[in-house]
Amino acid sequence: MLLCWECRNAVRDGTGQHEVVLFHAVLRGAAHREKRGGMNGLAQNVEQFVWPVRVYYEDTDSAGVVYYANYLRYFERARTEWLRGLGFEQTDLAAEHHIVFVVRSIQVEYLQPARFNDELQVTVELDALGASQINCVQRVMRGVEVISEARVRVACVSLVTHKPVRMPKTLSAKLSSK
Repeated sequence: MLLCWECRNAVRDGTGQHEVVLFHAVLRGAAHREKRGGMNGLAQNVEQFVWPVRVYYEDTDSAGVVYYANYLRYFERARTEWLRGLGFEQTDLAAEHHIVFVVRSIQVEYLQPARFNDELQVTVELDALGASQINCVQRVMRGVEVISEARVRVACVSLVTHKPVRMPKTLSAKLSSK
């Protein structure tokens, strides 16, 4: 299924019809695989998760644009919903496997301002997967316009020691299949 940027709350099902969904997982199979460049300039095959966000007044600064730190909140929420969409609640991972995910590093480019009441889409694209870390590229989009882009490295750490540990096999296997 592909995200329909025109109606923003629907996904094309291949027949020209739309179905309303709460969030968008943009999945491209072999027939629909496309190349997209990331911050490193290299083209890559992607599967993309998209989470809609509306800009509220509280998100803006005195100039009327989204305060730069709020993009980090948008990125965090999208990653959380991405994992939830894959069937993994972070509270369950903490309770059952005694792990949490922490941002190890983030590199953000702010390309265009977002303003009050803008309808945005925040994307998550898996870039690389290690035994204890997830690297992804995230974008904040307004329609087809890229507002902000980030490279995020997230580490899986023990709740007890706060040191890196391997991700649960079920999560790692699910992410590997993406």
